Amino acid sequence: MAKTGATRTAQINRDTHETKINIELNLDGSGQCDIKTGLAFFDHMLDQIGKHALFDLTLHCDGDLEIDAHHTVEDCGLALGQAIKDALGDKMGIRRFGHAYVPMDECLSRVALDLSNRPYCVWNVKFTLDRLGENMETELFGHFFESLAQNAGITLHCDNLYGENNHHIIESVFKGFARALKMAVEHDPKAVGILPSTKGAL
Repeated sequence: MAKTGATRTAQINRDTHETKINIELNLDGSGQCDIKTGLAFFDHMLDQIGKHALFDLTLHCDGDLEIDAHHTVEDCGLALGQAIKDALGDKMGIRRFGHAYVPMDECLSRVALDLSNRPYCVWNVKFTLDRLGENMETELFGHFFESLAQNAGITLHCDNLYGENNHHIIESVFKGFARALKMAVEHDPKAVGILPSTKGAL
Protein backbone atom coordinates (compact mmCIF):
# COMPACT_ATOMS: atom_id res chain seq x y z
CA MET A 1 0.00 0.00 0.00
CA ALA A 2 1.41 3.39 -0.98
CA LYS A 3 1.69 5.90 1.84
CA THR A 4 2.87 9.45 1.33
CA GLY A 5 2.98 12.68 3.29
CA ALA A 6 0.99 12.81 6.50
CA THR A 7 -0.60 9.41 5.82
CA ARG A 8 2.50 7.46 6.87
CA THR A 9 0.94 6.04 10.01
CA ALA A 10 0.49 2.63 11.59
CA GLN A 11 -1.41 1.04 14.46
CA ILE A 12 -0.23 -2.22 16.03
CA ASN A 13 -2.05 -4.30 18.64
CA ARG A 14 0.01 -7.25 19.85
CA ASP A 15 -1.66 -9.52 22.43
CA THR A 16 0.13 -12.62 23.74
CA HIS A 17 0.33 -14.53 27.03
CA GLU A 18 3.44 -12.48 27.84
CA THR A 19 2.62 -8.92 26.73
CA LYS A 20 -0.20 -6.70 25.53
CA ILE A 21 1.10 -3.87 23.35
CA ASN A 22 -0.64 -0.99 21.61
CA ILE A 23 1.29 1.29 19.27
CA GLU A 24 0.32 4.32 17.21
CA LEU A 25 3.05 5.74 14.98
CA ASN A 26 3.17 8.74 12.64
CA LEU A 27 6.43 9.07 10.73
CA ASP A 28 5.55 12.64 9.78
CA GLY A 29 4.80 13.89 13.26
CA SER A 30 6.44 16.42 15.54
CA GLY A 31 7.95 14.27 18.30
CA GLN A 32 4.87 13.87 20.52
CA CYS A 33 5.32 10.75 22.66
CA ASP A 34 3.26 8.77 25.15
CA ILE A 35 5.34 5.82 26.37
CA LYS A 36 4.33 3.42 29.14
CA THR A 37 6.06 0.04 29.44
CA GLY A 38 6.41 -0.34 33.20
CA LEU A 39 10.18 0.09 32.81
CA ALA A 40 11.04 3.72 33.55
CA PHE A 41 14.51 3.65 32.00
CA PHE A 42 13.23 1.89 28.88
CA ASP A 43 10.46 4.50 28.59
CA HIS A 44 13.14 7.20 28.70
CA MET A 45 15.04 5.51 25.86
CA LEU A 46 11.95 4.96 23.69
CA ASP A 47 11.09 8.61 24.17
CA GLN A 48 14.43 9.47 22.55
CA ILE A 49 13.33 7.70 19.36
CA GLY A 50 10.14 9.71 19.00
CA LYS A 51 11.64 13.03 20.02
CA HIS A 52 14.78 12.89 17.90
CA ALA A 53 13.20 11.25 14.84
CA LEU A 54 10.25 13.69 15.08
CA PHE A 55 7.82 10.77 15.07
CA ASP A 56 4.55 10.88 16.98
CA LEU A 57 4.69 7.69 19.02
CA THR A 58 2.26 6.16 21.47
CA LEU A 59 3.51 2.87 22.91
CA HIS A 60 1.78 1.17 25.83
CA CYS A 61 2.86 -2.25 27.04
CA ASP A 62 1.47 -4.40 29.84
CA GLY A 63 4.04 -7.17 30.23
CA ASP A 64 4.93 -9.95 32.66
CA LEU A 65 7.44 -7.87 34.60
CA GLU A 66 6.89 -10.10 37.62
CA ILE A 67 9.09 -12.58 35.72
CA ASP A 68 11.64 -10.16 34.26
CA ALA A 69 11.95 -7.45 31.61
CA HIS A 70 12.86 -9.73 28.71
CA HIS A 71 9.43 -10.27 27.14
CA THR A 72 8.48 -6.61 27.48
CA VAL A 73 11.64 -5.32 25.81
CA GLU A 74 11.67 -7.98 23.08
CA ASP A 75 8.00 -7.59 22.17
CA CYS A 76 8.21 -3.79 22.14
CA GLY A 77 11.04 -4.14 19.63
CA LEU A 78 9.00 -6.56 17.50
CA ALA A 79 5.88 -4.40 17.57
CA LEU A 80 7.70 -1.10 16.95
CA GLY A 81 9.58 -2.68 14.06
CA GLN A 82 6.31 -3.83 12.51
CA ALA A 83 4.82 -0.35 12.98
CA ILE A 84 7.78 1.25 11.19
CA LYS A 85 7.49 -1.21 8.31
CA ASP A 86 3.73 -0.71 7.98
CA ALA A 87 3.97 3.09 8.16
CA LEU A 88 6.62 3.20 5.41
CA GLY A 89 4.29 1.58 2.89
CA ASP A 90 5.86 1.18 -0.57
CA LYS A 91 8.96 3.30 0.30
CA MET A 92 8.65 5.37 -2.85
CA GLY A 93 10.83 8.47 -2.79
CA ILE A 94 12.48 7.87 0.59
CA ARG A 95 16.19 8.37 1.16
CA ARG A 96 16.46 4.75 2.39
CA PHE A 97 19.88 5.13 4.05
CA GLY A 98 20.58 7.00 7.26
CA HIS A 99 23.49 7.58 9.59
CA ALA A 100 24.33 9.63 12.66
CA TYR A 101 27.19 10.32 15.05
CA VAL A 102 25.87 11.37 18.45
CA PRO A 103 28.11 12.67 21.25
CA MET A 104 27.00 12.73 24.87
CA ASP A 105 29.63 14.25 27.14
CA GLU A 106 32.59 11.81 27.12
CA CYS A 107 30.79 9.34 24.87
CA LEU A 108 30.44 9.05 21.09
CA SER A 109 28.21 6.56 19.25
CA ARG A 110 27.57 5.87 15.57
CA VAL A 111 24.47 4.36 13.97
CA ALA A 112 24.09 3.53 10.28
CA LEU A 113 21.06 1.85 8.73
CA ASP A 114 19.42 0.81 5.48
CA LEU A 115 15.67 0.31 5.01
CA SER A 116 16.57 -2.59 2.76
CA ASN A 117 14.04 -5.24 3.83
CA ARG A 118 17.14 -7.34 4.52
CA PRO A 119 17.09 -7.45 8.33
CA TYR A 120 20.44 -7.65 10.08
CA CYS A 121 21.73 -6.15 13.30
CA VAL A 122 25.38 -5.56 14.20
CA TRP A 123 25.69 -4.53 17.86
CA ASN A 124 29.07 -3.23 19.00
CA VAL A 125 28.03 -1.70 22.32
CA LYS A 126 29.50 -2.81 25.64
CA PHE A 127 28.54 -1.93 29.20
CA THR A 128 30.29 -2.13 32.57
CA LEU A 129 27.01 -2.44 34.52
CA ASP A 130 24.48 -5.28 34.47
CA ARG A 131 21.47 -2.99 34.66
CA LEU A 132 20.33 0.62 34.44
CA GLY A 133 17.45 1.99 36.44
CA GLU A 134 15.76 -0.43 38.82
CA ASN A 135 15.16 -3.40 36.54
CA MET A 136 16.49 -2.78 33.02
CA GLU A 137 19.22 -5.28 32.18
CA THR A 138 21.78 -3.76 29.84
CA GLU A 139 22.00 -6.99 27.80
CA LEU A 140 18.42 -6.38 26.66
CA PHE A 141 19.26 -3.24 24.67
CA GLY A 142 20.98 -5.21 21.92
CA HIS A 143 18.09 -7.66 21.88
CA PHE A 144 15.62 -4.79 21.49
CA PHE A 145 17.40 -3.42 18.43
CA GLU A 146 17.80 -6.89 16.93
CA SER A 147 14.06 -7.55 17.36
CA LEU A 148 13.18 -4.15 15.88
CA ALA A 149 15.49 -4.60 12.90
CA GLN A 150 14.09 -8.06 12.15
CA ASN A 151 10.48 -6.89 12.04
CA ALA A 152 11.13 -3.54 10.34
CA GLY A 153 13.39 -5.04 7.67
CA ILE A 154 16.33 -2.82 8.60
CA THR A 155 20.02 -3.48 8.14
CA LEU A 156 21.28 -1.84 11.33
CA HIS A 157 24.78 -1.17 12.64
CA CYS A 158 25.18 0.30 16.15
CA ASP A 159 28.64 1.17 17.47
CA ASN A 160 29.71 2.89 20.64
CA LEU A 161 33.08 4.29 19.64
CA TYR A 162 34.08 5.28 23.18
CA GLY A 163 32.58 6.30 26.49
CA GLU A 164 32.60 5.55 30.20
CA ASN A 165 29.17 6.33 31.62
CA ASN A 166 26.70 3.53 30.83
CA HIS A 167 23.70 5.88 30.75
CA HIS A 168 25.48 8.11 28.24
CA ILE A 169 26.49 5.12 26.12
CA ILE A 170 23.00 3.72 25.59
CA GLU A 171 21.27 7.10 25.33
CA SER A 172 23.68 8.18 22.60
CA VAL A 173 22.87 4.96 20.71
CA PHE A 174 19.11 5.52 20.94
CA LYS A 175 19.51 9.13 19.82
CA GLY A 176 21.78 8.01 16.99
CA PHE A 177 19.21 5.44 15.89
CA ALA A 178 16.49 8.10 15.94
CA ARG A 179 18.52 10.57 13.88
CA ALA A 180 19.58 7.91 11.36
CA LEU A 181 16.02 6.64 10.98
CA LYS A 182 14.70 10.19 10.55
CA MET A 183 17.13 10.65 7.66
CA ALA A 184 16.26 7.31 6.05
CA VAL A 185 12.46 7.75 6.08
CA GLU A 186 12.55 11.32 4.73
CA HIS A 187 11.27 11.93 1.23
CA ASP A 188 13.99 13.03 -1.18
CA PRO A 189 12.59 15.91 -3.28
CA LYS A 190 14.74 14.76 -6.23
CA ALA A 191 13.30 11.22 -6.11
CA VAL A 192 9.53 11.72 -6.14
CA GLY A 193 7.85 8.51 -7.22
CA ILE A 194 11.17 6.67 -7.43
CA LEU A 195 11.97 3.52 -5.49
CA PRO A 196 15.55 3.81 -4.17
CA SER A 197 16.72 0.44 -5.44
CA THR A 198 18.36 -0.82 -8.66
CA LYS A 199 16.55 -4.12 -8.07
CA GLY A 200 13.17 -2.46 -8.45
CA ALA A 201 12.02 -3.82 -5.08
CA LEU A 202 12.61 -3.22 -1.39
